[in-house]
Amino acid sequence: MSTSTPHDALFKNFLTDPNTARDFLKVHLPPALRDRCDLSTLRLESSSFIEPDLCAFYSDILYSVETAGQDGYIYVLIEHQSTAERHMAFRLMRYCIAAMHNHLKQGNDRLPLVVPLLFYHGRASPYPYSTDWFELFDQPKTAIELYTRPFPLVDITVIPDEEILQHKGIALLELVQKHIRQRDMLQFVEELIWLMQSNPCTPDQLRSLLNYITQEGGTSQPQVLFEALASGAPQYGEFVMMTIAEMFEQRSLEREQRGLEQGLEQGLELGRQKLIQVARGMLEKGMDKAAVMQLTGIGESDLEE
Repeated sequence: MSTSTPHDALFKNFLTDPNTARDFLKVHLPPALRDRCDLSTLRLESSSFIEPDLCAFYSDILYSVETAGQDGYIYVLIEHQSTAERHMAFRLMRYCIAAMHNHLKQGNDRLPLVVPLLFYHGRASPYPYSTDWFELFDQPKTAIELYTRPFPLVDITVIPDEEILQHKGIALLELVQKHIRQRDMLQFVEELIWLMQSNPCTPDQLRSLLNYITQEGGTSQPQVLFEALASGAPQYGEFVMMTIAEMFEQRSLEREQRGLEQGLEQGLELGRQKLIQVARGMLEKGMDKAAVMQLTGIGESDLEE
C-alpha cells in the first residue's frame, strides 16, 4: 500500500527511524517474542515484494532483527491502518508470505519468523474485526486442522503396487508414473491390461499415456508393448494401433526433417570448402585480396586463415 494520506506519512516518518521503532517494539511486541529479539540489531528492510504473478504487495514497514543468543532472524512487519478492514488478517498473512519468499530469494534456506503488527487509529473503536485469519474461513476448525499440521502428501514412490491396483480410475496413471524411471513397462503389461479393462479411461487419457511412455523412455520396445495392450484390451485395440501409427509417422517425419537439415548443413559446408579452394587458387595466381573477397563472398578472417 503506497503512502496516500497524512496519516500514512506521519506514521512512516516516525516508524522508519530505527530508534523510534525500537521503542515501539519494546512496548508492543508480545513479551515471548520480544525476549527472543536482540533489538540492538534492528534494521529497516525493503517492504515492497513482487510475487510470481507480478502483483505488487506493499506493507508499510518491515524490520529485521537478530534473535538473542541464536542464529537467524525475525522479521517484524508493521502495518498502519486508519480505517477498519474486514479481511486485514488475510492481507497480513499475504504480506508475511511475501516477506518469507523474499528471504528465500536472497539465498537463505530456512523460513524466517515474520511477526505482523497492526497499528490502528480509526474512527471505529475498538478495532471491529478479528486479527485471527482462521476466523475468516467458513469452517475455522477445519482450517486450523489443515493449516497447523503437515500438508497431505501423495508419495507414489512408497505405495505398494498391490495397493495402487485398487485405486480404480487413477491406478493406471499412478502405476506408470511410479515406475517410469526404473522399470520397463513391458514388465507390467498384465497389470496395465487389467487396469484398462476394469477401469476404462478416455481416448485422450490413453493417447497421453502411450505418448508419455514413449517420450520418457518407459520401454525399450514400445511397439511390442502397445501391440500387447491392443491384443489384451481389444476394446482399445483399434485406437492403440492407430496411435502407434501416428507416433511412428511423426517419428519418421522428424527423422526426415533432421536428415534434410543435416544434408543442408553438409551441403553448405562443402560449398564453403569449395569456395575456399577457389579463393586459394586466385591468391596463388596473384589476384588482389579485395577482388577475391568480392568474387567469392568469403570474409576477410576466412581468407586470412
